[in-house]
Amino acid sequence: MTIEAPETEIVSTWRVACDGGEGALGHPRVWLQIPSDEGFVECGYCDKKYIHESFADKVK
Repeated sequence: MTIEAPETEIVSTWRVACDGGEGALGHPRVWLQIPSDEGFVECGYCDKKYIHESFADKVK
């Protein structure tokens, strides 16, 4: 059994909304703040990682 890696998205804003992206199968919408010193944040519900575009080549 293989476990898929969580989705990653490069974004241009420091504040993003995540709702799981699956319509009724998603999760409640949450707002996440990307710390300017780390360059990324992960959703506590679905583990999706949002990376700010200025850190795209530094964070994996």
